Amino acid sequence: MTQSTYQDAELLLKLYDMRREERLRTARAWFIGNFSAGSVGEAMEKYPHGSDHNAYYRMVSTYWDMAASFVVRGVLNEELFFENSMEMLLVWEKMKDLVADLRRLRKNPTLYRNLEKAAAKHIEWLNKQAPEAYEGLRAMLVPRK
Repeated sequence: MTQSTYQDAELLLKLYDMRREERLRTARAWFIGNFSAGSVGEAMEKYPHGSDHNAYYRMVSTYWDMAASFVVRGVLNEELFFENSMEMLLVWEKMKDLVADLRRLRKNPTLYRNLEKAAAKHIEWLNKQAPEAYEGLRAMLVPRK
């Protein structure tokens, strides 16, 4: 475990403060509670460009990709981030199956790369801390009938 610094805590609090912004808060609640798409085509049909839901998707995915970039680049202590950012894994789980097709569609192989890398490290870290926690998190996302 690397020692967190005051600057790590300060940056984490700034990220948290951004999450409190009203529109992002609305977007996050919608994404966690409602976003569901098995393919890019389905996502485009359900959440068309110009719709609030499309904007919410973009706000949430880019927020977490930006936050993840701080961890991937070593700007923010990863363990401190992982301890306080479980929502990032929920977001990744809900969108990960779309990423390869989105990268091809947008001709951008780096799209969501930071989110993907940070999520992989977060899963590894979580499995070391609490071996059943990640599967418990994934089970939360299974649609209830």
